Amino acid sequence: MADKFTDDDDALLAELGVEVTAKKAVTRTPREERIIAGFEEIQRFAEEHGRAPQHGEGRDIFERLYAVRLDRIRELQECRDLVVPMDTTGLLMGGTQVLTADAEELDDDALLAELGIELEAPPITELKHVRSTAEKKAAEEVAHRDKCEDFETFNPLFEQVQKELDSGLRETRKFELKADIEPGRFFIVGGQKAYVAEMGEITLTDQGRTDARLRVIFDNGTESNMLMRSLQRALNADGDAGRRITEPNAGPLFSDQAIDGDEASGTIYVLRSKSDHPLVTENRELVHKIGVTNMSVEKRIAGAQLQPTFLMANVEIVATYELYNINRTKLENLIHRIFEPARLEIEIMDRFGRPVVPREWFLVPLFAIKEAVERIKDGTIAGYAYDPQKATLTRQSS
Repeated sequence: MADKFTDDDDALLAELGVEVTAKKAVTRTPREERIIAGFEEIQRFAEEHGRAPQHGEGRDIFERLYAVRLDRIRELQECRDLVVPMDTTGLLMGGTQVLTADAEELDDDALLAELGIELEAPPITELKHVRSTAEKKAAEEVAHRDKCEDFETFNPLFEQVQKELDSGLRETRKFELKADIEPGRFFIVGGQKAYVAEMGEITLTDQGRTDARLRVIFDNGTESNMLMRSLQRALNADGDAGRRITEPNAGPLFSDQAIDGDEASGTIYVLRSKSDHPLVTENRELVHKIGVTNMSVEKRIAGAQLQPTFLMANVEIVATYELYNINRTKLENLIHRIFEPARLEIEIMDRFGRPVVPREWFLVPLFAIKEAVERIKDGTIAGYAYDPQKATLTRQSS
């Protein structure tokens, strides 16, 4: 009987001159759902930053991931056809403009109404604001916690950190992906203080990036055995609420001798590339990468042949200098400032065929690097820069 009424309805509509078309339920394959979810992430980035995501070694790892993803969507017609109805920011056409502030204040339905577009209920299978698998995994790892059986060991640390925050000895700063995550560091994630108590063996992800299993203690007496990348993603997902807590005292810029109570906090490393790039092969003995790391250099260079920062090639360690009580970021910036005149301008294609310009390679002899390190150690480096013509450090006129 139900079918009869349906057929009669169709016949009646036909008599009235109304063309009857069967509406098909919209279904998505898992791959299509991932493409839609990925494009929505890119759109949220564009709306937040006022531009499309861009490539470049100096950019946030998530922005670089979004840029690669956007390029693929633009290149594949099937992907373009799938997300073009969602492209409110013109990203598929290479645009970088996003909605105005007034428009951003409206939700999706209100915005469509303002544009004079009649709203229809979206198909139940059409996904919207879907988190990526990585984000879900990060959230799950942070959320999954066990009782910390030895919390009495860590509670005094949290109390001391709070006192130092109250006195101004420590500060909280917005978390950035380049910030070090290592044992002894404090963060604020999900509204709670988190202490990195232990770090397991450094491993490489499928993308050639380092990762490690952590033991993270929270100030409510719980702990989590999460991955370093998961903690990074959780802090990043918190936006301005994801914070790192600074050290109470960075100490002197450089000290190469440990005293009682000191712990090694980093290493200056000098690498030589085994790349077959013509510019490298012609200057093999002069082309050096200079960096600072908080892990063993051997672990830092693991998987070098997969990373643009290492010129997509294996490297050899030619010199290391262990540091104590060091502000690693300041030291690395200082070294790079000194050798800026000899920075190697080289473009490398990453695994996706995208051009990358690494910034830590210099055309400088090893003895000049050693001289710079010695001047940093004895405090006489101020005002010096490297002269490529003389292949030596020279004092700069004020």
